[in-house]
Amino acid sequence: MKTCDHNIKSTLELVEAMIQLAERGDSDREDNGCGILYGILRDAAYKIKQVAEMEREAHIRKGWWEEHP
Repeated sequence: MKTCDHNIKSTLELVEAMIQLAERGDSDREDNGCGILYGILRDAAYKIKQVAEMEREAHIRKGWWEEHP
């Protein structure tokens, strides 16, 4: 896998962790400030995920993307 593709894959893994943390944090929160924090985290993760998925698709169309190292 090319380094650029590996970085996209790592980004997608990171946003999944961000989404999980936002869900966990939101369910454990005790005040509105934390709700705002985890809402921002969730929104940012989904925006980054969308861009990373578009880049992955562009690399697949170009024939660059390989699943195996």
